[in-house]
Amino acid sequence: MLSIFFWKEERSCRSHNWERGNTHVPVCLSTLGTRRTGGLKGGGMTREQYILATQQNNLPRTENAQLYPVGIYGWRKRCLYFFVLLLLVTMIVNLAMTIWILKVMNFTVDSPLVLQSDRNVTVNARNHMGQLTGQLTIGADAVEAQCKRFEVRASEDGRVLFSADEDEITIGAEKLKVTGTEGAVFGHSVETPHIRAEPSQDLRLESPTRSLIMEAPRGVQVSAAAGDFKATCRKELHLQSTEGEIFLNAETIRLGNLPTGSFSSSSPSSSSSRQTVYELCVCPSGKLYLSPAGVGSTCQSSSNICLWS
Repeated sequence: MLSIFFWKEERSCRSHNWERGNTHVPVCLSTLGTRRTGGLKGGGMTREQYILATQQNNLPRTENAQLYPVGIYGWRKRCLYFFVLLLLVTMIVNLAMTIWILKVMNFTVDSPLVLQSDRNVTVNARNHMGQLTGQLTIGADAVEAQCKRFEVRASEDGRVLFSADEDEITIGAEKLKVTGTEGAVFGHSVETPHIRAEPSQDLRLESPTRSLIMEAPRGVQVSAAAGDFKATCRKELHLQSTEGEIFLNAETIRLGNLPTGSFSSSSPSSSSSRQTVYELCVCPSGKLYLSPAGVGSTCQSSSNICLWS
């Protein structure tokens, strides 16, 4: 028998026991006003009741259903608690070790980082391939830096104060000051356009065991604007000009400790008088000597001194 239903919604909830065959479906749904044309037993039927009844008829009936507990029980639960406890203990130990390390290293926000070791402290730098590109080793005897280029920069403007590589060493400071008693020792040549002593201090160039050589292709000039110029030697002082001349220009030229030649005079009065005037004579070898002045030149008379040179 075909049944046709018409629904009109009414929002109210009540209990129904709808019977069709052997199926009892308890529902509490919103009821709808209905109109039917025969067929079903049991009064008015809502749309929801019809849908539920149709679905329940198609569901398989389960008999003797068993309930299974859901969760972790027994030894699995005890193992889980043990691992959680072990993880908690490990975390506490790690935290305590971290605090101890920070305390030993005196690491705080306001103080610098301090690295201590009984032997040495080594800091390595590597590239993306793991190759060593730089190394700084601080030991008890020395501080060693191994890299392609070593630089020391100023904190204010970043200017290079000191740099060193395989080719050269550059010092960018305004003044290089060596305070050691032995000064600075250089194994090879030193190039500089200017050597100057500190104010109110003497500049001294000295070679204790060997020679001191000053050479320049265009000339060497030594001047003392407000003082004396002295050249002292133990043996001989040579002034040599290969193509030019030696020019001495002064108001007074003094040559001290020159040897004095002697000659025999025929006049007894002349020998008894005190000699105060001498003649400057030159030997063929270039040696200078003094000869007592007379009416004429007396260098030939006292030239026997040239035989001793």
